[in-house]
Amino acid sequence: MSLKPRKETDSRYMWELSHIFESREAFEEAYSAAEASLVQIEDLRGKMTHDAATLKHSLDAIYEIGEKVELVYLYAFLHKESDNSDPEYQAMSGRAVNLLVSFSSAVSFMNPEILSAGKEKLEGFLCDPVLSGYRHIIEDIARGADHTLDEKGEKMLAMLSDVSETPSDTFGMLESVDMTFPTVTDENGEEASLSHGNFIVYMTSPDRRVRREAYEKYFGEFKKYINTFAALYSGSVKFDTYFADVRGFDSALEASLFSSNVPTSVYDSLIEAIHSSLEHMKKYTDLRQRVLKLDSIDMYDLYCPMVEGVRDSYTFEEACELVKSACAPLGEEYVSLLERAMSEHWIDVYENVGKTTGAFSCGVHSVHPYVLLNYTGTLDDVFTLAHELGHAMHSYFSSSEQDYANHNYTILVAEVASTVNEVLLTKYLLKTEEDSARRSYILNHFLEGFRTTVFRQTLFAEFEKLAHEAHKSGTPLTAENLNSIYRELNLKYYSGVDVGETHSIEWARIPHFYRAFYVYLYATGFCSAVAIAQHILDSGDASDYLAFLKTGASDYPIEELKITGIDLSSPEPVRRAMKVFADTVDELAKII
Repeated sequence: MSLKPRKETDSRYMWELSHIFESREAFEEAYSAAEASLVQIEDLRGKMTHDAATLKHSLDAIYEIGEKVELVYLYAFLHKESDNSDPEYQAMSGRAVNLLVSFSSAVSFMNPEILSAGKEKLEGFLCDPVLSGYRHIIEDIARGADHTLDEKGEKMLAMLSDVSETPSDTFGMLESVDMTFPTVTDENGEEASLSHGNFIVYMTSPDRRVRREAYEKYFGEFKKYINTFAALYSGSVKFDTYFADVRGFDSALEASLFSSNVPTSVYDSLIEAIHSSLEHMKKYTDLRQRVLKLDSIDMYDLYCPMVEGVRDSYTFEEACELVKSACAPLGEEYVSLLERAMSEHWIDVYENVGKTTGAFSCGVHSVHPYVLLNYTGTLDDVFTLAHELGHAMHSYFSSSEQDYANHNYTILVAEVASTVNEVLLTKYLLKTEEDSARRSYILNHFLEGFRTTVFRQTLFAEFEKLAHEAHKSGTPLTAENLNSIYRELNLKYYSGVDVGETHSIEWARIPHFYRAFYVYLYATGFCSAVAIAQHILDSGDASDYLAFLKTGASDYPIEELKITGIDLSSPEPVRRAMKVFADTVDELAKII
């Protein structure tokens, strides 16, 4: 069955963007008003740091205008993500991006001007109660003094930000719009369409021929454009390195982590901890090979369930009920918010022509969060729903508790709330299931969460690190070199698995690589979430966790996470999670 155009999709399963602006006319009015308000920013130049009251007035004005600009941008962004092929949405998004760049350019003087006040005056501002709402923001600006350029330099970088998105934007158009895929022959011998959305469905097929065919044909299309993907990713790495160099960082990794005040040692210790646990992954893949009765195990054998004959199809409504039941330990308010998300069109459910692949959540401060899915009915999709609603609830609580300036939590903690929901769903399914085959299936799924979210994302993180280091050392990021880096990592992480040449190009399909050094957070988030969810279930007390969800960006993320008892400056959370992984492998082995 071919994908439907957006206009033919059932509106019951589409998000309702009129919650942001009631109509296109309202959007245009808001766009014009936001654009006109940019001139007010210029009036603040040179006057911001006269005294605490003046600084507060200036910051109030800047963040008020910033919220107006962001609303316009997000309205256009969400339209485009729902159908990248629609020329009208493309034009809306382009204009909104330009407005966002104009705003960034207009406020580029802000940080240099605040820093120009001098250390003594800044310390006074930090102690003045009139600026209490901006304490952390001012503190963070002061922390970045050594990496902040003068006004002219900051404006130049702000103007370049739109251009720097070209590799990512081009990747999105090529991968989501221009690329097409051949058909595959399914388990029933019928020809079926292959797409980004259903690729993983075929990869979970119990029929190895179907898995192999889908795998070869899907990556075969990426292979056709592999030199183009290499050029795009190389361009993205070059931009990352350029911005880091200009700001005086030792590496793009340091520059990326600096915004969250995270030392690079956290990143490196994650990789080291996973390297020391690869024996457990070998034990898991060996178990998978024995259970599936394979002479050898290939990369396309890693996603299919190890237990046959277990139901793995859920309507969207059934998925919603499961997620609500699983999250009940988080309290009535949390569950009622989930119900609102499900019934008030916060979620865009099914795949359509031109829709962005994968899934995401997008917070809108003065409205509510939105969630994009490409739901196909698998258990993985149920977990994806739980995951993205975890993000959405984090956004909702932060936006409700914090003002606009302090609401947007940083990426270090971004994957914690999402994964807490996933772990709670796993624990709920195990608690309510007595059938041994079904329990084996759920344990297998939990292990797959570890494999794909901790081990695989750490592999991705190491790939990014090596690619950026290669560029920094003068090695060109050709398709051949990138394929080689990726292949060697897979051979290390999946010892004993046949890593064929086809898998060497998987890096080309990962959109997260265009947001440098982000994916490691999936791994740290999962490890943190395992401990948090278990504490909630053991104690029956979710109050510390809910308090954490409300912190937004009011403090540095490592400090915020300590509210839940997790300290990511220590390798201990990752080590504890690896112990859970090893024990779960043993538990599954005993049942099977």
